[in-house]
Parts: sequence; C-alpha cells; structure tokens
Amino acid sequence: MTNLIDLYFWPTPNGWKVSIALEEMELPYTTHLINIGKGDQFDPEFLNIAPNNRMPAIIDPDGPDDAPISVFESGAILMYLARKTGQFYGETERDRISVEEWLMWQMGGVGPMAGQAHHFLKYAPQLDPPQDLRYPKDRYRAEVGRLYGVLDRRLAENEYVAGDFYSIADMSIWGWASLWEGQQQVLEDKPHFARWLESVSARPGVQAGRALHAELRGDHRDKQAQGVLFKR
Repeated sequence: MTNLIDLYFWPTPNGWKVSIALEEMELPYTTHLINIGKGDQFDPEFLNIAPNNRMPAIIDPDGPDDAPISVFESGAILMYLARKTGQFYGETERDRISVEEWLMWQMGGVGPMAGQAHHFLKYAPQLDPPQDLRYPKDRYRAEVGRLYGVLDRRLAENEYVAGDFYSIADMSIWGWASLWEGQQQVLEDKPHFARWLESVSARPGVQAGRALHAELRGDHRDKQAQGVLFKR
C-alpha cells in the first residue's frame, strides 16, 4: 500500500497547484495546515522542510531509493510528482520541454506579477496607513494583462498550455488565472483563455484540489495577519 504524502498547505493559488496535482494523480495524502496569517510558515519545524518559509511543501515517505524526501517550491513539487507518477508531463522529450517552458513562465511571470497585482489592488489600500498607490496598481494590472494576452495567443493554437495534452503547466497557471477578476482583468478580448479556464475548471481533480479547506480563505483584512504577511 502506498504511504500517504504529507502536504503542507494553505488554500492559496500556490497551495492549489499541489492539492490539484495530488487529486489529479490520485495520490493519497494527508494535509497539514500552514496558517500563513498566523505565521506558521516561520515555525522552525516547517523551515526544516521549506527553508524559504513558503508553502506548499511535501514530504513523500516513498521517495527516491525508497527513502523519504521533502520537496519545497510548488514548481519543483509538480515536476517531482509528474516524474514519480509518469503523468501530466507529456509523452516525448519535446512535450516535456514545452511543459517546463510554460511551468517556468508561470513561476517567473504569472505567479509573481498576479501576486503583486493582488497586493497593490486589494491589500495595500487596506493597510494602516492605507497604501493606495497608483503607479504599482497600474504597473502590475498591465503586466498581468500582457501575460494573459500571451496565454490567449498560445491557447489559440493549442487546447492546453503545453500542447494538446493537459499537464502540470496547466495546473500551475490555473489557480492564479482563475482569480482574474481580483487582478482587474477582462476576458472579452481573450476568448481562448476564457475557453481554457472553463475547461480546466470543470475537471473533478481541479475542483477537489480547489475545495480543500476552502472555508479558510480570507481577504487578509485582519491587522495581525497583515503584519505577518506584509511586514516580515
């Protein structure tokens, strides 16, 4: 019997990448909540697993050479799980290169830029004192729009991001892309992006991964949470 993977998780777009992958790959797991609003990510025990004090992270008891392994960084976790299971990484080396290109595009582009858009558009104006700053709001809103335009053009030629197959690249992008309204984006000029969003959102594995502890999602209005998240 396969041992359960330990998932260190909080319901955010980065956390969803791995909860979705585990559901899609039908890997059994147990969830350990890392409450980022209370500072659980700075706990020394968690830092032994994720030294950059960011979730998600995993411990796989059935790692390489039958020894346990911990993995941090969502993109690295996705690649590890795809290699482990032989799923969602394509069939050929060209497929895998394409998956990795778009996974890195998400890790270096969509994730950081959408995260900054959320911060300056939603959270910074709620700080004490408020930081309602036009320049970063305009900058990150525009950059997210540019990236989603890149994605729309790619999806005009392919059913999924890496090609005609669903992959970990789609899993990595979907969580941030599904929050397009909070990033003050529109879909009318991105029909292929909208089609892809609807298709991926309909997958049972995506729905299950997104639903994991969904009741714990907050908007970070709490002053203590803001101090933990934005001032450390």
